[in-house]
Amino acid sequence: MDEVKNLPPYTQLPATLLGRLARDIRYRGTRVGAHLLQDALARSVRISRELASLGVVVDAIDDAARTFYERWGFVRFQEDSYRLVLPMGSIEKLVEQTDNR
Repeated sequence: MDEVKNLPPYTQLPATLLGRLARDIRYRGTRVGAHLLQDALARSVRISRELASLGVVVDAIDDAARTFYERWGFVRFQEDSYRLVLPMGSIEKLVEQTDNR
């Protein structure tokens, strides 16, 4: 993750924490979770233009959730492998790709 190399040497940086993202078991395989995440990421980009946020942080509830986020490009924190981050620059590219479809 190249963005990490360019971060200032602070112990705390502003980020958007995404609360639990979940869908009912009846909707498994319908891409509802992907659509919810796309919407949350698009909103985080818009909000980051007014409030400082270097990325989105998520707390995966289990291995399946962690794998879901990693497919979107989220990277694990070294201290907690169930906490992941996606830099805002990467999110902007994802949102742009989605908008162009």
